[in-house]
Amino acid sequence: MSLKNKSLAKVGLVAVIVLLSISAYFIPPIRLKVTQVLALFSSMSVENIAEYLRSFGVWAILISFLLMMFQSVIAPLPAFLITFANAAVFGWWQGALLSWTSAMAGSLVCFYIARIAGRDLVERLNKNFSLESLDNYFDRYGKHTILICRLLPFISFDFVSYAAGLTAIKPIPFLIATGIGQLPATIVYSYVGSNLSGNTKIVLFGLLSMFALFIAVYIFKQLYQSRQIKKDVRQ
Repeated sequence: MSLKNKSLAKVGLVAVIVLLSISAYFIPPIRLKVTQVLALFSSMSVENIAEYLRSFGVWAILISFLLMMFQSVIAPLPAFLITFANAAVFGWWQGALLSWTSAMAGSLVCFYIARIAGRDLVERLNKNFSLESLDNYFDRYGKHTILICRLLPFISFDFVSYAAGLTAIKPIPFLIATGIGQLPATIVYSYVGSNLSGNTKIVLFGLLSMFALFIAVYIFKQLYQSRQIKKDVRQ
């Protein structure tokens, strides 16, 4: 992207953000919807989100997709709640497909926001996270960092998407790493989420987090050993 085109894109992005912010604050119906969605996520209740989706009837799929996109831009919101709710409303494999595709779309939005807006805006959108903590990993492992982070549910999915947009990685490798890393957890969450409710889901999330941590440690170990072998060969 040329400097001129990037400047125009940045102006357009800022204009969209300002317009959406004004709408959310000063247009009562929109403000009510935003407040309602934020309250849904704050409740940490899968049942509430599922009931909210069902209230839209045939439009439930579109609303779920938009909810996932919304939470992608607003990084602190937990995406796994939507994944569980999708499984409860649409069935496990249909919900998994919806959650996976919408999460991919949301990650791409965050990726391009970061690529257009730059580091300053990303840091403002993600005040609870430090970009410096991921810089070294992206420099060292590139797309492997994305894959590893996608396997760890306690690392913000959206923060990684924003951070990736600030690197030299291209969109296609980013999406491939995101898709592969996100798919296992999405399938497991959707399958089990279609049969469980309440506190059991919280326990499940903790167990899957531990499982994902073991996977990440294994991948880091393999990458480290690979780098050591390359160093030995060079020497």
